[in-house]
Amino acid sequence: MNRSPHASIAGASQSALQHHYDVGNAFYALWLDTQLLSYTCALWEQDDETLETAQLHKVRYHCQQVKVEAAKRILDIGCGWGGLLKYVVETYEVERAVGLTMNQSHKAWVEALSHAKIDIRIENWASHCPEEPYDVVFAWGVLEHAATLTVSAAQKVQAYRQLFSRCHAWLRPGGRLSLQTIARGNMRREDVNAFIVAEIFPESDLPSLADIAKATERLFEIVAIRNDREDYRRTCKVWLTRLRANRDQAIRLVGEEVVRRYEKYLQLSLLGFHLGTAHLLRITLHRIDSPSGS
Repeated sequence: MNRSPHASIAGASQSALQHHYDVGNAFYALWLDTQLLSYTCALWEQDDETLETAQLHKVRYHCQQVKVEAAKRILDIGCGWGGLLKYVVETYEVERAVGLTMNQSHKAWVEALSHAKIDIRIENWASHCPEEPYDVVFAWGVLEHAATLTVSAAQKVQAYRQLFSRCHAWLRPGGRLSLQTIARGNMRREDVNAFIVAEIFPESDLPSLADIAKATERLFEIVAIRNDREDYRRTCKVWLTRLRANRDQAIRLVGEEVVRRYEKYLQLSLLGFHLGTAHLLRITLHRIDSPSGS
């Protein structure tokens, strides 16, 4: 499995990702859920449930979709604060859970969990060379950073295909991929919000469902897909409410300018999901073990 990638990628640089995540663990802990510290869309099943419960629903849904109970080795690309890694090693018979991050504070947070079955690495997915194949790969919030607004439509699909090709190579025959991503809905490329591109996620672009379908051709079979944009609207609304409730403490941690930036970002995001300019896709994919023409 120790193969080095040869093709270059067109995604966000490490400095661009650090622009967002280096705000600090304490700041995010003020408004994300307290159990998993999950910075991706929750899955809401009841009107009166908490963010903590809805984030657990999300994790359970994806784990059930890819049959984690039968997995021995899993990979989480862009693992954040390690909530998914912790969940799978504590809930299922997973022998090894590997997490990739580009953020040192995320790595330190996960290492503090002190789980012998968790392996956290500062590593770009394009450089990852596992010692053994995985049974399951999770890629939540990864496609949003895999291509930039400066590349052509064809180059964008090719950047996504590089990611899916790597996932295919890492997985054993019959392996499964859990994908969750923000995607373009009723929005053209030129409609992307300039504030979010400049101030929140520089060097990033959103995929469309068509991009994903094209990029996975002859690599993965899409076996389940759902668009839960209203779930992300609600998630952003709760995040914003929690941030405002802890605004004074947040300002002490990161300053008022940063807090205002995040408030504006969450307001714009929840509006985009409500209007349908942005979608939230949860996709389950199975590895095609003998791709036609390969």
